[in-house]
Amino acid sequence: MQNPRLKILLEEWLEEVTIREIQEKLTSGDLTSKELVLLYLKRISIYDKSIHSILEINPDALHIAEALDIERKRSGSRSPLHGIPILIKDNIDTQDKMHTSAGSLALKDSIALEDSAVAKQLRKAGVIILGKTNMTEWANFIAYGMKSGYSSRGGQVLNPYGPGKFDVGGSSSGSGAAIAANFAVAAVGTETSGSILNPSCQNSLVGIKPTVGLISRRGIIPIAHTQDTAGPMARTVEDAAILLTALCGMDERDPITKTNPFIGTDFSSFLRKDGLKGKKIGIAKEGFIELLTKDKADVVKAALEVIKNSEAEVVEDIMIPSVNAEWKYDVLMYEFKPDLNAYLSKLSPSIPIRTLADLIEFNNKNKEQMLKYGQDVLVESELTSGSLTESAYIDALEFDLYQSTKQGIDFALEKSGLDVIVIPNDEGSHISAKAGYPTITVPVGYTSAGEPVGISFAGTAFSEPLLIEIAYAFEQITRCRKAPIFVQE
Repeated sequence: MQNPRLKILLEEWLEEVTIREIQEKLTSGDLTSKELVLLYLKRISIYDKSIHSILEINPDALHIAEALDIERKRSGSRSPLHGIPILIKDNIDTQDKMHTSAGSLALKDSIALEDSAVAKQLRKAGVIILGKTNMTEWANFIAYGMKSGYSSRGGQVLNPYGPGKFDVGGSSSGSGAAIAANFAVAAVGTETSGSILNPSCQNSLVGIKPTVGLISRRGIIPIAHTQDTAGPMARTVEDAAILLTALCGMDERDPITKTNPFIGTDFSSFLRKDGLKGKKIGIAKEGFIELLTKDKADVVKAALEVIKNSEAEVVEDIMIPSVNAEWKYDVLMYEFKPDLNAYLSKLSPSIPIRTLADLIEFNNKNKEQMLKYGQDVLVESELTSGSLTESAYIDALEFDLYQSTKQGIDFALEKSGLDVIVIPNDEGSHISAKAGYPTITVPVGYTSAGEPVGISFAGTAFSEPLLIEIAYAFEQITRCRKAPIFVQE
């Protein structure tokens, strides 16, 4: 960089910087949001060529930042996120000059006709939406065996801790890799089943998969309405809590948000260093820890010892009856068609893809570009009626809800009088996802080969304050996260 002050900030300050640390410089006048955007753009230009996490940059980012700088001087800051650049996943609508494509070339020209509720909330908080992140195409609901992080539009996202060596995690792969690589202070991902938690664990991040209903789903390219949600991905629990505060809201056009008890809540108020004190935590290992490699399991076991030696009351080897249930993705298969058709029907008239059938046809006509892994999942979903009247769908939905709550999370919590459950890495994410319940992941270290490892704290509906308290206290004790090391070419 030509500006010597910015050059020093880029080389000595920007990496691993937090929202609070950025706001201190913005408030003091030592830095402007416009300069901050320039710093992140420079870092992206240097390092993203090796991990492919960013699909596109917001062309108006610098101008938005400049306007927010002037607003700060005139009337003060809107929120802790005023003037802060945030990245968002490419399945979240923004009414600007960026596209929303779910990583698919089929929608490469699609520009949303209105902001998603998530984008609206971010702009209200004074966020600079810096760009769209790459992702597993159609949130990994296109084909069996698709590699996490691959999309026809953006190519393969790679893990910054070991490009080509470690799985980057899916489907919020670009959001995970970008924040691990310090391309912004935080990002918004989305999850249907593990798509925030898994890339957070794989990229040494804090990820919050909130209760379905805490954040509006309007304007997000869907998989399944019973499980879909957006959520924050950040390098610290504090930053994730600040972003969650901005995302949380009630939306008249998304009825589930009317169940949200946290309208106006500042989730950073639950950041307590003594957050483990007096909490009753159950450790769920059976059915989960054996799914990890030995190296990862050893890292997790060391982290569990930290919890056991804390001021929390720990109940070991708790029982989740449904851990070995015959879990299926039938609910997703049935809900995808009507949900996607509803989304596609509202796109600009210039976009020819209006239905799932149109998408399948487009992919078939462009097989070389579109069908590296096939599209069996799309075809199977298209074979459903789209009416949600099939008895197989209703039975699957009732099975998932019962097994994930009464025989799952709630059973374990109530049987042992627990506040939360801790689960190795992200292995229990499917149970919380089917229940619509919240989970937060926190980094716990790295294998001998350098692959990131995390643990998950899971709770019942709308237990986010409790999860944040516990996760923050654990993070303050362990402080495991390290930035990936890039080798410049």
